[in-house]
Amino acid sequence: MSVLPKLEMPRLGLASFRRRILFRGVFLLLATATIALALVLLKEEKERSYQNYRQNFGRTQAEVLARLRHPAGLLALLNPRVQDDVTPLRPLMLPYGALDFDDQNKAQQAVEMAGCSVRYPDDSSICVAIGNNPYAGGFIYLVGRFAAGELVPRERGALDLDTVHRAAVSLNIRGQTIKWVAPFEALSDPGAALARGRLTGFEDTGEPTLASGARPVRDFRGWLWQSGRCIDADATPPACPRRAFFSIRLPVEAFREALFAGPRPVWPPADLDTIRVHMQMFAPGSDKPLFDSNAAGAVPPPSLDDLRKALLPGETLTVRKAQDAKQAPLVLKGEEEAELTSPLIARLIRQLPVEGASLPPPAREIVTTPVGRYEVTLEGDARGIERGLSAVATRVSWYVAAMLAAIALAWLLIEVGLIRRIAVLTKRAAAVSYNVQDARADQRIGRIDLSDLRGSDELGILAGSLADLLQRVKDDVQREELRAQQERDMLQAVGHEILSPLQSLMVLHPQPGDAGHRYVQRMQQAVKVLYGQASPTEALQAAHLEVGTIDLDEFLHHVASNAHFAGIDNVRYERRGEPVIVRADEFSLEDVVTHVLRNADRHRHAGTAITMSLSMDAPGLATVTIHNQGAPIAEPLLERVFEYGVSGAGAGAEAPSTGQRGQGLFVARTYMNKMGGTIEACNEPGGVNLVLNLQLAP
Repeated sequence: MSVLPKLEMPRLGLASFRRRILFRGVFLLLATATIALALVLLKEEKERSYQNYRQNFGRTQAEVLARLRHPAGLLALLNPRVQDDVTPLRPLMLPYGALDFDDQNKAQQAVEMAGCSVRYPDDSSICVAIGNNPYAGGFIYLVGRFAAGELVPRERGALDLDTVHRAAVSLNIRGQTIKWVAPFEALSDPGAALARGRLTGFEDTGEPTLASGARPVRDFRGWLWQSGRCIDADATPPACPRRAFFSIRLPVEAFREALFAGPRPVWPPADLDTIRVHMQMFAPGSDKPLFDSNAAGAVPPPSLDDLRKALLPGETLTVRKAQDAKQAPLVLKGEEEAELTSPLIARLIRQLPVEGASLPPPAREIVTTPVGRYEVTLEGDARGIERGLSAVATRVSWYVAAMLAAIALAWLLIEVGLIRRIAVLTKRAAAVSYNVQDARADQRIGRIDLSDLRGSDELGILAGSLADLLQRVKDDVQREELRAQQERDMLQAVGHEILSPLQSLMVLHPQPGDAGHRYVQRMQQAVKVLYGQASPTEALQAAHLEVGTIDLDEFLHHVASNAHFAGIDNVRYERRGEPVIVRADEFSLEDVVTHVLRNADRHRHAGTAITMSLSMDAPGLATVTIHNQGAPIAEPLLERVFEYGVSGAGAGAEAPSTGQRGQGLFVARTYMNKMGGTIEACNEPGGVNLVLNLQLAP
């Protein structure tokens, strides 16, 4: 076995690698630009965060002070302690000296402005509070609302309380419990739009009836109002639930005694947080209260702790009483979201130099309340800004990392899968081009000129190699043309040799009535059509037909009668009994019908007949319908079966087991077109029809 000589490898200059250098440089520049863009955006975002913070700091200060100077804010300042358990209720100190509890609108407006109400899931509420002026009488106010049906009042002198609406109030103060029961006594006319009445307070003895001669508590005052409109707009009074509003003033002897215990009363009382108040409202004949201040789900009134929501992350709000340096200040910090931050990104943000990275100075304001002055200090924190920015940057860093990973992966895939292969191909192509050149190279250059694409880079080398390969291809094409010409010469010789025996057969069957005579004539015509042609397709397209006139009815009868000679049995045709003259070439038309019959014979059910019928439904046309019972033709093949190489089962390679070349129906359509006719296939219930249309002779 001989060993092929090793190809000489030419030395390639730097220019051969410049596209690879450019490619790698572009990817490196793209990765660098991505990182630089992320850093620039991070720096700009840091500057913008500081600017926004300085602007928002002033707004936060204004919002906090506005909320603190509002009655609800003053209430929070006067009652700074936040209790985890709302019930039982504790009295709050109001930002007012006292409540005008006799007037529904004023009392309701006062508690709503102060925001002292404890709210319940059933939309009921109650405010338990004292005034900020110790000389206003030392009372505890209970103001709220609940839902009830039509109020049932107590008649004057009635002792049974179980048959009327009533309020039960208990006060636990300094180790003792005081209880009152207050039945409703109507002051408005029955059926009025607004029911109004008193809640007359008696000492609660625990009995359902009042003792004979029981007298109301002198300083216990209460009012109850009920709207005439139903809570449910679709309901109708008086049976429907309606809103009721109560306002009660509880006398507290302990508060009154404290006013005279010293030269100067201490207000609010030091033990205010230990006082407990419980109120219930009962309907007639029911032990279940309509309203219970100890009900579950109570929502406390606003407190100073609610100001946390107004603070930005990192901000600190300090509230201290100006006159009392010993009292510990209340410190509130802005809520910080627990977000994932990267220590590396946080360190990078701290190191980024930005202009104007300074915080506004702490803001101090004095808020004056009826019981003293409070100093409110708001301070910012740069760490809060940087933590928030770090959290955002950490989320965005995943996208930057994904972009860098995509760039690296794209570079790796192209480098390994494309550039490296191109480099190897370039070297080998250069070696091939170098070794195939000889003194006669100019003589092998074909009409395709790639000289303008030659160069010293990768594409130029590949172009030069392609030019050399094209020359080799041209030589192969020339050899193939020579071989094809030799095959055509051989086919002509074979055709000539076949014509001679056919002439002898014609002598043996000279009579037109002889069945063999007709088939010998058809064989002669087929050989003449194919004689000397390059392919069957070209031969059929170039064939010349002698179109004349024939009696189609007689022709079809003749074909059906002689079909068994062609191996096609059970072909039926019913004659019309009158001539149907059409324009056609007799031999070519017989080829057409024979090909169609062979196709029908292959696809019909065993034992069934092939029927041919002749009609003249369309003007100027004679229609021949050839029907076989069998499987239908697939819809996509109804037109393609007439193409060369396509059989009823599919295109040549699609059904090699059938042994069919897909030529018969192609020949049929070609001949029909040359005779000015048409042929088409269509599926019918139980079989297939092939329809031939021929022009009637004038």
